[in-house]
Amino acid sequence: MSYLDKTIAEIKLSLDKNETTVSSLTTEAIERAKDYQEKLNSFVTITEDNAKNQLDNLDSVKDSPLKGIPYALKDNFSTKGILTTASSNILKDYVPFFNATCVNKLYNKGAILIGKTVLDELAMGGTGTTGHTGPVKNPWNAKRLIGGSSAGSASAVASGIVPFSIGSDTGDSIRKPACYGGIVGYKPTYGLVSRFGLFAFASSMDHVGCFTRSVLDSAIVTDAIKGKDEKDMTTFDSSNINLTANINNDIKGKKLFYIKELVDRNNYQDDMDEELDQILINFDLIKEKCKNLGMTIEEVSIDKNLLKAIFPTYITISCAEATSNNSNLTGIIFGPRGAGDNINEIMFNARTKGFSELIKRRFVLGSYILQKENQEKLFLNAGRIRRLIVDKMTTLFKEYDAMILPATGSIAPTFRKEDIDKLSDRYLLLENHMAIANFGGFPSITIPSGFVHNMPIGINITSGIKQDEKLLNIANKIENALTYKGQIAGGEN
Repeated sequence: MSYLDKTIAEIKLSLDKNETTVSSLTTEAIERAKDYQEKLNSFVTITEDNAKNQLDNLDSVKDSPLKGIPYALKDNFSTKGILTTASSNILKDYVPFFNATCVNKLYNKGAILIGKTVLDELAMGGTGTTGHTGPVKNPWNAKRLIGGSSAGSASAVASGIVPFSIGSDTGDSIRKPACYGGIVGYKPTYGLVSRFGLFAFASSMDHVGCFTRSVLDSAIVTDAIKGKDEKDMTTFDSSNINLTANINNDIKGKKLFYIKELVDRNNYQDDMDEELDQILINFDLIKEKCKNLGMTIEEVSIDKNLLKAIFPTYITISCAEATSNNSNLTGIIFGPRGAGDNINEIMFNARTKGFSELIKRRFVLGSYILQKENQEKLFLNAGRIRRLIVDKMTTLFKEYDAMILPATGSIAPTFRKEDIDKLSDRYLLLENHMAIANFGGFPSITIPSGFVHNMPIGINITSGIKQDEKLLNIANKIENALTYKGQIAGGEN
């Protein structure tokens, strides 16, 4: 077993004991990235020169849990002097002149960036198939997708290229790929980590988070990048939050709940198969594990129509915000300039050629939603539904410590279009409930919980605002009661 296959905490211990070196870890990570690239397509850019420069400057970095640890970064985070494309043709040659705040923090902690990872174009998508360099494949089975939008970041950790990576999560873009990849995916409370330098998708729902091989590692990474940032007015003082120090607190007496309508087999009579049945059986086993750990777990009921409204509400708000946020991608300020005799023709041609069909559809939809005559019926109503959902969850978090549910209603789909494009009750309920955490800015984490048809599945745990310590504490105890910590992809590749 390579030292690179261990968790962050284990690697740091090995470095401290001089059992391995930062140079050998970095070299091996870069070589793995190159070796896996054709098979998985995890990276837009492998930043070998940058990694070597960081190694040369590492002596000046104070000791930290991340010093000398290789990592990968989603390619929608600004990196000074390094190509940053957001996996879109319109930004295929863009090289920023500044770093995102979290990139600077990781640099100052001595973490070694070895590559920028593929995402769904402009982070708009959940499949990992729309990036301008091609689809990202699942390391557990290359015939299946890894999910998105943080596809390459998930794939890089799941395959063992790096022990952690950074991604962004607007609806479930860290937590669902983590489930499909058999790893941990954590989205902190909104504002715990600065979004400065992250290319905005839907600003009211965008979160910076991480992929790791253990809950403890997620705590270590987040402790390193959290904090108030004058460049992001949504951040808050989190100096009283210490995720790593509180991860092993006692959880006996904690109260969990799950939403009855999301796991009720009667709601899926037209779409029930062995796969979903096994996922629900796995969830029943997890509930028993929670009880054995000394927690109580109860069923709550929420109007099914409200739950079915999560997905259309998410699409309405995110498309509207994305249309506004990306209005500067005109081919004049950014991207290849389009042909034309006037500015309108130049922008029209640049955006027509620079965006995929999916992105253009989302921008058209967002523009329609934001038209004056449509705002009340569409955008403002979506905001009202969002508020109903958030208020309901906030009330529940006053009584309960966390919500626990299956992360998805399926294993990672194949690349066949019919396996991706579905709009059933199963899709509307079990495949989209994690957007609740983005609506309210709640901290949320996905951890591996088993396998179905030799593919990983997971559970998702969500807590109230600024309850990240409690969330990771609960997740860590559940993880330790299972057998899936630190796993790296195997199976049919």
